[in-house]
Amino acid sequence: MASAPAAAATPEVGDRIERHVWVVAGVVILGMIMSILDTTIVNVALHTLGHDLHSPISQIQWVITGYLLALAAVIPVTGWAARRFGARQVYLCSLVLFTVGSALCGLSSSTASLVLCRVLQGAGGGMIMPVGQLIMAQVAGPKRMGRVMGVVSMPAMLAPILGPVVGGAILEHLHWSWIFFVNVPIGVLAFFLGWRLLPHTDSGEAGRLDVLGLVLLSAGSAALVYGLSGQGSGAGAGSAKGLVPVLAGVGLGVLFCLHALRAKRPLLDVRLYANRVFAGASLTTFGVGAALFGAMILVPLYYQEVRGQSVIATGLLCGPQGIGALVAMPLAGRLTERFGGGPVALAGVSLLALSTIPFVFIGAGTSIVAISLVLVVRGVSIGMSFMPAMTAAFTSMRPDQLSDATPQLNVLMRLGGAIGTAILAVVLQRAGFGAHHASPAALTSAFQAAYWAALAIALLSLIPCLMLLRAERPRASRGLAGAPGDASIEAMGA
Repeated sequence: MASAPAAAATPEVGDRIERHVWVVAGVVILGMIMSILDTTIVNVALHTLGHDLHSPISQIQWVITGYLLALAAVIPVTGWAARRFGARQVYLCSLVLFTVGSALCGLSSSTASLVLCRVLQGAGGGMIMPVGQLIMAQVAGPKRMGRVMGVVSMPAMLAPILGPVVGGAILEHLHWSWIFFVNVPIGVLAFFLGWRLLPHTDSGEAGRLDVLGLVLLSAGSAALVYGLSGQGSGAGAGSAKGLVPVLAGVGLGVLFCLHALRAKRPLLDVRLYANRVFAGASLTTFGVGAALFGAMILVPLYYQEVRGQSVIATGLLCGPQGIGALVAMPLAGRLTERFGGGPVALAGVSLLALSTIPFVFIGAGTSIVAISLVLVVRGVSIGMSFMPAMTAAFTSMRPDQLSDATPQLNVLMRLGGAIGTAILAVVLQRAGFGAHHASPAALTSAFQAAYWAALAIALLSLIPCLMLLRAERPRASRGLAGAPGDASIEAMGA
């Protein structure tokens, strides 16, 4: 990740981290929080958006899914763009695109226009986090990257969980458009600070962009999620409207993999999956992304539709999940350092599955205190799943492979989130959610069905965790665990 030029530009004095490194970290965090918060800030507004824009949940969920797909589509291009144009320039352009997209979202008057503007917003937001991480890696240098990235990664993990709280606070007093308008002054400030304070860095030789790979991956992801969403639009299960795009998406994905194996410099290097630790860790990230982002649309809708809670109350009632994650992350870092990423991720996903079971039996009169306690446990499970899996993945990579591994993990997490959101929205819609004059009992039954699907996703995520656990054992027996990536584990304990 061009650590040599960065080291030359930023001399290291022992292990001390100079003030300018933290200044750059603060600028990067400002942009990252803004883009990542928008992955879930809309969740609490789905009820309002569906009502104001006259759209069922199977359509309005594209406000979330379209954003996640746009994130996944542009993330693989960030490494090439940073090498071709410079990381600082790409970061600033991404801020502009995200801010303009946010303003257009707030001005939208229909579901179609809002989804299109969210895609534009996601195209800018998708580059902010990976390019920001690249800038931080270059400025901090290899010896200090662990501690700095640990600080930078914390808001990146908490922002999606706290999104509903922020969204609820805005919706309580303002029109839903302000969920997007609020990004405009923050984006302007982030651009100004970035323009003044971010350094020029050398990210290496760009080479040629894998255009064919980009087209295959983007089209395949969009077709797959579109097909899954089509199952909730009133057509029969397995109908051509949903089945054809799903098959097309799978076919394009296979073509992308075949192309990536032959290409000299593919968009995503699928050869990394020959490393069993990386394969298990990345698939765990995909599964947890589907379980996390998918299920996060259910709790706000339940509180508003079944319990009649206000938007501010709904946002605050989603907060316990963030508290659990905040508590678990430092603990997960220490446990990962001692036992490895596989056992900790397995424990985290197991806890995620167990904490989903009470929601399967949720009713119209279930204690809110009990729901909040379960949400805390879910937050703990999330903190013990994502970061250990990512740490295991980075630890298994050589330094020259990190520029390929980083975007792949980010893509899989966002793609998993888009697929999980689409599946659970479809299940909820087909189970009777959104029907006219539906009774609380009928609505509760719909949520129970959706949580059965969420439980199935969580249980399926245990399979890659077991793969990761088995793959790490030979490394540990040879005394190699953590060798290439001590800085990553250090970050987890920070």
